Amino acid sequence: MPAKPAPIKKSAKKAAVKEEKLAEPVPETVPAEVPPVPETVPAEAPAEEVVAEPAPAAEAPAPEGPADEAAPSTNAPAEAAPAEAAPVEEPPKPPTPPPPAVPASAPQNLSLDDVNDTSVTLKWRSPENIGSGLDGYIVEYCKEGSSEWVAANTELTTSNRFVISGLTTGDLLNIRVVAMNAGGRSEPVVLPQPVPVREIMDRPKIRMPRALRSRYIKHVGEKINLVIPFCGKPKPVISWTKDGQPLDTKKINIRNSDKDSILFIRKAERDDSGNYEMTVKIDSFEDKATLIIQIVDLPGPPASVKLVDSWGFNAALEWTPPKDNGNTEITGYTIQKADKKTGDWFTVLEHFHRLNATITDLVMGNVYTFRVFAENKVGKSETAAVTKDAAHIQKTGIVYKPPEYKEHDFSEAPKFTALLNDRAATVGYNTKLLCAVRGSPKPKIEWLKNQMLIGNDPKYRQINNQGVCSLEIRKPSSFDGGVYTCRAKNSLGEATVACRLEVKQVTIQEEKAK
Repeated sequence: MPAKPAPIKKSAKKAAVKEEKLAEPVPETVPAEVPPVPETVPAEAPAEEVVAEPAPAAEAPAPEGPADEAAPSTNAPAEAAPAEAAPVEEPPKPPTPPPPAVPASAPQNLSLDDVNDTSVTLKWRSPENIGSGLDGYIVEYCKEGSSEWVAANTELTTSNRFVISGLTTGDLLNIRVVAMNAGGRSEPVVLPQPVPVREIMDRPKIRMPRALRSRYIKHVGEKINLVIPFCGKPKPVISWTKDGQPLDTKKINIRNSDKDSILFIRKAERDDSGNYEMTVKIDSFEDKATLIIQIVDLPGPPASVKLVDSWGFNAALEWTPPKDNGNTEITGYTIQKADKKTGDWFTVLEHFHRLNATITDLVMGNVYTFRVFAENKVGKSETAAVTKDAAHIQKTGIVYKPPEYKEHDFSEAPKFTALLNDRAATVGYNTKLLCAVRGSPKPKIEWLKNQMLIGNDPKYRQINNQGVCSLEIRKPSSFDGGVYTCRAKNSLGEATVACRLEVKQVTIQEEKAK
């Protein structure tokens, strides 16, 4: 390709020559001198390709010098014409930028799993909110008294358990765990207490007796002496709480030894009821056990009792539960009555569960007063609630009129409730036909064979017991086969049922000797 000539001033004559050259093919050098087309007008690109195709044929006759310069100037208007005719496409919208990365929340429940003289084992739970994802965790530790945190893992760990190894015996370490993702570090979760790096000979463990694993119930005034064994080396630190608060040492005594802890209450009161928690701790390792103690007492009487109504030899009572249940559920009530003449109390109902009752079999002419006791697991209340009103059982004006009932008509036409079934019998073996019928008045039963009435033929035995009808055929032969019908008749109508009996002959085949 020839080098680009130096620009020179064009004359009018040369301009006329330039217009004649518009129809000639553009030389191959034209695309090199055409200014670059902007990307926003894609319609010009096809025009350039169409002009450039015949360029190899015009390379030889193309003039040099001024003709070379005229081509670029005349080509620019030719290319602009198609660009104005083509529709201009809108540039594509830039993609929506991704949301900013959000760090995860802090890991949860960081705890000490194991420790010895050279390593510490930790465990934790995943963060509640992982933000933009979760890449892993970084475990860091810092010696007590220092502010420099050292990463225990060079690479992120995805496990929720990690062992920090290569530690120095006797060091006191603060440990924390950080969650990592594209948003960076999360808030750290830190062990509440420093961890001493030393060998734990025996982890603390409470061995709760089986009898104390469920609710422990005692009566008011009784003595409580509970021995709870434990294990752990070196000697663990023992602590007790009641409902989350420290114990009252004036009422509750705690005695600890190397192997057990004793909870002693000389005289139990209802205020001593609650959830007792025992904690055995060695450094950062601990074990907890909960003991539920319930001190129960006799209940109070029902809050109120009243006589609702009295009629004939009966009286209706209602009452309300006691305000004091003795710190345990009410299991029932005891109702007693007293005649005004004698004043003696007699138990009418005991262990009664409802809050209302009807007292019956009262004596005519007497006046009765009633009282109600409450009951729980400990026993019956010491006092009772007594009715203010008395029930007067009148002597006169009581006439018993028995109710009148219309007699039901049980008349019914015969109806078979169990039908006869087709049967097959063997010659010489008794067989029975059974069916069941109902009707009122009691229907008369007749048996027929092939529509012929079976009378008192001794070969047949006819039985009708409570509506169950049976026909026994004694040692039937092949002539006894046929259709048997049972017919039941009474004054309201009749009903029939039939079946087919097939009597088969037994054939014995003798084995032929080979």
